[in-house]
Amino acid sequence: MEYVPLSSLPVPSAPRPRASRSADATYFRRFTQSTFVREYAPVHSIAFVPASSSSSSDGASTSTASTHRLAVSAGARVQIYNAKSRKVVKTISRFGDVARGAGWRNDGRLLVAGDDSGTVQVFDISSRAILRTLKGHKLPVHISRFSSDPSQILTASDDTTLRLWDLPTETSLSVYSGHGDYVRSALVSPDNASLVLSGSYDGTVRLWDTRLDTREANVMTMRHGAPVEDALIYPTGGGGIAVSAGGPTLRVWDLMMGGRCLRATSNHAKTITSLAISTSDAEGSGGHALRLLSAGLDGLVKVYDPARDYVVTHTMRYPSPLLSIALSADEQHIATGGADGTLCIRTRALRANEAAARAEATKAKEQGTQQLFMAAASADSGGAAATLQEAATVRTKRLSPFDSALKSFRYADALDAALRAGTNKHATFALLTELSRRSSADGKEDALRRAVAGRDEGALEPLLRFLLRHAGNPEHNAVVCKVADVVIDTYASILGQSPLIDDLFGRLWAKVTDEVRLHREVEKVRGALEMLVVRGTGV
Repeated sequence: MEYVPLSSLPVPSAPRPRASRSADATYFRRFTQSTFVREYAPVHSIAFVPASSSSSSDGASTSTASTHRLAVSAGARVQIYNAKSRKVVKTISRFGDVARGAGWRNDGRLLVAGDDSGTVQVFDISSRAILRTLKGHKLPVHISRFSSDPSQILTASDDTTLRLWDLPTETSLSVYSGHGDYVRSALVSPDNASLVLSGSYDGTVRLWDTRLDTREANVMTMRHGAPVEDALIYPTGGGGIAVSAGGPTLRVWDLMMGGRCLRATSNHAKTITSLAISTSDAEGSGGHALRLLSAGLDGLVKVYDPARDYVVTHTMRYPSPLLSIALSADEQHIATGGADGTLCIRTRALRANEAAARAEATKAKEQGTQQLFMAAASADSGGAAATLQEAATVRTKRLSPFDSALKSFRYADALDAALRAGTNKHATFALLTELSRRSSADGKEDALRRAVAGRDEGALEPLLRFLLRHAGNPEHNAVVCKVADVVIDTYASILGQSPLIDDLFGRLWAKVTDEVRLHREVEKVRGALEMLVVRGTGV
């Protein structure tokens, strides 16, 4: 009899009502293709090549292929990734200290980055040559960005100053002093190239007018109330709105009304470290015009709807504290950087009509250029490789690791494989259901007990965490209860030997106690309702 993989079998479960899902949740849940890359140091900043809103000096605009490149600052180097292939295409390591705050020129050909020595360098991406070296800051430079004028660069440093540089002459045009602590955020307004917004650890957000004398340039000061980690201004048409992040709080400022605070909201448990803007009008996005994204040390990315008073419409979870977040120009990729050095790139699955429309627009826009030819060649080769891979997959039909172990009656190995991170919970429950089915009432053949028994602390922990996570899930209540009974019966005698296992058992007990209390309260309410119904009907 041929072995049937568990993935092809239906998982018995209790019926559950379908929860309504917002358009935002539907859109952001389509970022399903995740890749995790481990860098050697915390990922302080991420920057995608900007959209082709402006042309380069020779008239060539940013190509669609180049907008999928991102610069990742981690340790003493900046790495250029291709978000589609997830591979490093360039590495720039010509820094004397930790590299920070890399930023692109609009054409994607030049990159600027600072480091902890206070030096700012401009690189040619194709050759990785240092074109300009800007010296003037005394402490680490966390922000380096090209202005809307491609010949000027804005920098912000821990020496409490901002500087505007002239690229051809390598000289500082202006030095803006006014902050009383580290400056960790700075950008040029998308509506007015003469306005600069900055945020500092002194708890203030300041607006500067570069047309004025440096002593009078600070035209607006807004007090956030906590060290400001990031700040931004809504893109053109955003109504002159700025947002600052400091501590677990977001504050929204009306720059047209003298910096009046419009809204303060706190939805993170820890400090918000980075902000991003989504303006996607792609199909499936709910037609939204503007969304705000925040990343924090609690490992969460929150999506806010400004039109609904900044209500959180979606949350994405990550395995480590986040230091940075960025979206690609076409909003097909979301990249986040973790404090543990983890770079995560999530790619949105395009619908057929959206992909066709995007391909047609790209072809019409860039047809005949060499860069388009190279992108098409890459796409063709990638498509051929994908076809070969698909054919190979059809021929081999390899079983999943837990299916292979289950087929060989290695129940413990099968359970270990099903509990690994990234395994679909339905597959894990399918395995537990099958192990339970292979367990006889007389105990002569107990596959579930064989899978659970003989585990040390490291092997028992994932199983207990899985049970704890789904203990209150009515969909798989019967399976969870049966597995929990076997685990408790098998390992009750070792309690008190491992603080970790004791803690997990205690949390499982607390969860069960809460569920019992909840059911008792529900029964009380049910009884009261039955009395009201009886009285109302006069029976």
